[in-house]
Amino acid sequence: MRVSGVPDCYVTSMRKASRRLTQLYDEAMAPSGLRSTQFSILAELSEPTQGPPTMGELAEVLVLDRSGLGHSLRPLEREGLIEFEVNPDDRRSRIVVLTKAGRDRYRQAHELWRSAQERYRSATGAAEADELRDRLQAIAHDDRLA
Repeated sequence: MRVSGVPDCYVTSMRKASRRLTQLYDEAMAPSGLRSTQFSILAELSEPTQGPPTMGELAEVLVLDRSGLGHSLRPLEREGLIEFEVNPDDRRSRIVVLTKAGRDRYRQAHELWRSAQERYRSATGAAEADELRDRLQAIAHDDRLA
């Protein structure tokens, strides 16, 4: 296989791997009507640690900028899977709330997500899969790279 461009570029390698895994998960979850990016949003909303998050809090957890998050939330809102409500703690901001329909869709997609997880773990080995996930989480939350 021919490798072009800058083969030792970290971000290029990361993006290629990300696209491959995104394809795996998106194909597995297609019957739910959710893409992997939408699933991750619903997952964050399904078990909030301190009540429904504000847009800013959700963007921070997902490591997205607010405009990118807004773009991702619009289809979920159109489908009735999420709602925006006034934040009772600060009426100038809005919180993102998972609806009953969103909870139901998340549960349906969760089983499909689990099959993608198992396929990846089986292909790479459980220890390697877990190690990679942990390393990627560390990179995603490393403030030195912000």
